[in-house]
Amino acid sequence: MTPFEIARGYIGTTEGTGPANNPVIMEMYGSVGHDWVEHDSVAWCAAFVGHCLEKAGIRSTRKLTARSYLDWGVPVEIAEAQPGDIAVIPRGTSSWQGHVFFIERIEGAWVWGLGGNQSDAVNVKRYPVSKLLGVRRAGHVAASATLSVREVQTRLKALGYHEVGNIDGVIGPRTRAAILAFRDDTDLARVPIIDVALSDALERAAPRAVAPERAAGVPAESRIVTAANAQIGLGAIGAAGSVVSQIAPAITEAEGARDLAERFAGLVGLEEALAVVLPWLAAAVFLGVIVYAVKARRPGSRTTAAGKPRDVASRHALPAPCRREPGMITTLFAGLGRRLALWGALACAIRAVLLEDC
Repeated sequence: MTPFEIARGYIGTTEGTGPANNPVIMEMYGSVGHDWVEHDSVAWCAAFVGHCLEKAGIRSTRKLTARSYLDWGVPVEIAEAQPGDIAVIPRGTSSWQGHVFFIERIEGAWVWGLGGNQSDAVNVKRYPVSKLLGVRRAGHVAASATLSVREVQTRLKALGYHEVGNIDGVIGPRTRAAILAFRDDTDLARVPIIDVALSDALERAAPRAVAPERAAGVPAESRIVTAANAQIGLGAIGAAGSVVSQIAPAITEAEGARDLAERFAGLVGLEEALAVVLPWLAAAVFLGVIVYAVKARRPGSRTTAAGKPRDVASRHALPAPCRREPGMITTLFAGLGRRLALWGALACAIRAVLLEDC
């Protein structure tokens, strides 16, 4: 479609009522690189003409001033003007002000122009031919080219916006997030679209600055760091739970052994002696556990009951069903408990023979 045909499709478009904006007109600002405009009451005749040119693949002046089109394309004599040519007339009292539109036809002293912002709408309106400042036609105007999705993704990644994700030519959630981040960094309107403003900004942009805390590897409020800390916390809790599960049986058996020791001391009348000996006995047991653990960890120190080196590989080749061996501490205290129980029974038998009250 030609720019003129595109322009005719907008006939009837009006500005929003009151403070409301017409999104169609707001898109026109953005298509020529001025998506910073916040209200459709800003003069938009040049935005309308530029938008139609850009949609047809022809580069506009990308300015919001009507008189910028006096230097666009090639000049055309008024007598040779054709429908679709661009005309400029003065408007206002300043030398820079003006109005630009597409020529629909010229009849006698009047020119009918199809333009935007004509009584706040897109319509056809007539003006005196005598007011024409110039008529222009697209001659050797460069083609308008907005970047493709794949090109935008490639450029964003090169600039350091790695949140863009894979370069797949699809505007997905990650690509939209990267576009919004880039637009925010370059003071463009925060809309996830690829327009002239975005294309121009991507061509001029320098690589994304890296925050000092990110360069140091400890970005503030980083989701990665937070997740890592959470994993560390869960790992610590898991390790503590594993240790507790290992020592809980040993504690239980140690308590049983303590009870047996107290009963034994009571049977043989050694309660007072036990209070003195027990701390030293506990220290000796603790030292024995450490020595046992060190010897158990030395390669080649493991032996069988017959005094021969134990085949460590065969130890790990557990038969099915696989049964977990008890922990070292659990085994030690279990053995101690059995010995104390035996000593208690022996003491009871001796007391029964001597005192006949057991």
